[in-house]
Formats: sequence, structure tokens, C-alpha cells
Amino acid sequence: MKQTYSRKKYAGLLLLLPWWIGFIGFKLYPFISSLVYSFHDYNLFKTPKFIGLENYISILTDASVMKVFATTFKYAFLTVPLELGFALFIAYILNFKIRGVNFFRTIYYIPSILGGSVSIAVLWRFLFKTDGLINMILGKFGVAPFNWLGSTSGAFWVIVLLKVWQFGSPMVIFLAALKSVPEDLYEAASLDGATKLRQFVKITLPLISPMVFYNFVTQLCNKFQEFNGPYIITQGGPLRSTTLVSLLVYNNAFKSYDMGYASAIAWLLFIIIMTFTAVAFISQKYWVYYSDEDGR
Repeated sequence: MKQTYSRKKYAGLLLLLPWWIGFIGFKLYPFISSLVYSFHDYNLFKTPKFIGLENYISILTDASVMKVFATTFKYAFLTVPLELGFALFIAYILNFKIRGVNFFRTIYYIPSILGGSVSIAVLWRFLFKTDGLINMILGKFGVAPFNWLGSTSGAFWVIVLLKVWQFGSPMVIFLAALKSVPEDLYEAASLDGATKLRQFVKITLPLISPMVFYNFVTQLCNKFQEFNGPYIITQGGPLRSTTLVSLLVYNNAFKSYDMGYASAIAWLLFIIIMTFTAVAFISQKYWVYYSDEDGR
């Protein structure tokens, strides 16, 4: 009996072995090695040379790099509220009993699946070029064509809109949360004379606040690491107006081959993401309602 139990135990460990190999080889080793390289002057063609905090000091004193970090902050804190607000709005509409709701739910989720593909990025470039569909529609209303991809502000808003358009994932989560809100609460509020807006603020938002918190944290982390849109659509231009930190890491690592400098930038980004995540988790006790913990 003991021998059979031992075999089952080792069989379980054997099944976990591929995961451990993948985790150590593709997660843990790159994670640790990037930290080590961040303290070295290292490229792919010479032996790493230890330089201490020089990479970090160079980053923090370089105005162009600080501008990229500022652009990334602007991008993240513009995109997240817009995407979550739009996702909640669509989820609220789909929560009503309307015909074909499953069809519309699927349609609205498609951008989240396709949004990061090269074909969608090419389509997005076509839509926003000078003689593209967007300017053609604006021209019908007497608006002069605008060079979206050639201006700093226009290109930035193009990549923001691309990410906001991919609202399907948080929308599905919001929709599931809305369906879990008890109907009798709305009925009781209606009898007391509460308006739809007051019901939404006082009933809906508190009860779906755990999902708001989850979507906020996951989407904020995702936006700080955004790469596909700026890389495929604008290549970081014009005048580096759409260069985000992840693209800066790529340019330094695989174009300039400065792996040490790129690793230091990546670790600063990691610290920033961890800081905002920690602040979000600390703040949740003030605004997130958990019904199984006496409201908190």
C-alpha cells in the first residue's frame, strides 16, 4: 500500500516536470539574469562588465528616456479609464433582456481576440491615413483631412483608440458581475423612489466593485507593457511621441544590442508596475465591497 502511494506521488511530480522546466527556463532564469545584466555593460558581442548602478543613473538623468516614461504614464492613465468606462457601458446595455444578446456579446468580444494581430494593425493604419476611411467620413461633415499618423498628438490618439477598441475582455467580466446583482435590490430601490442613476451608483457599482478592481489592476499592468500597437502602427513615431517603455526596451535590446541598459529600463518598469499594483491593493479596503467579509 505504501509503495503504491509512493508511485502515485512520483507520478504527480513527473506530470508537473514539464511545467517546472518551462517555468525555470522561460520565466525564472530570464527574470534573474535580466536583473544581473542591469548592473553590467553588456551587449551580444562582448563579455559583460560590471558597472554597478551606472545604467540606472544614466536612465534617470536622460531627458529623452524620462519623456518615454511620461508618455507611457499618459498612455496608461488615459487608456484604462476610457476602456473600462466603455466596457462597463456596453456591458450595462447587454445586461438588459434583448433579442440576440449572445450574438452581440460575441461581436463585441472579437476586437479583444484580433486587436493584437498584424492584420488589424495594418487595417488601423489604412483607416487613419490621410486618404483613409476616417478622413473620408469626416470630409462628409466638412472637416478637412487630418494627418493622424504624421502628427504627434494624432498618432498618440490612434494607439489609444486601438487599445480602447479592444474592450471585450473587461466587458465580459463586467457583464458576468452585473448578472450576479440581485433583482430584488433594484425593485426595493424603485419602490423607495430611487432613479436609475441613483440605483447604479448606490447598488450596482458597490456590488460589482471587486470586478472593477480586478479589471483596473489587470488592465493597468497590461497598458504599462503595451508593445504591439506602437511597434506595428507608428514604430514609436513621429518624434518618439508614441514610443512607450516596452518599445524602448526592444529598441535598446535588439537594435542597439545594449542588453544591460535595456534590462535596467525593464526593471524600472517592473518596479513602477509593482508600486501601482501595491497601492491599488492597499486602497481597495476603502472602495471595494466584499459581501462575504462584512462588506470589506
